[in-house]
Amino acid sequence: MKNKELLEAFHLLAEKLEIKIMKGKGDFSGGDCVVNNENVIVINNNKPIEQRLNTLAGCFKKHNLDGLYIIPALREYIDNANRLDF
Repeated sequence: MKNKELLEAFHLLAEKLEIKIMKGKGDFSGGDCVVNNENVIVINNNKPIEQRLNTLAGCFKKHNLDGLYIIPALREYIDNANRLDF
């Protein structure tokens, strides 16, 4: 699966879990937080797509994804990803 397809799959997964993905540009790596009782993941569009994917995978690793259908390529990416900060 290509990186752009993985990124799109992460956005679909976020919708299922009611997590908002916000994109920004600046001097930050990205990560997850809770704002007004809403789960939010912030990704930096200035970073390479690989880093954005690793940020998303690291954030989704914190959630219980058991019993939720996730396309196999995305589940494998989440399971194998190591959170890297560039």
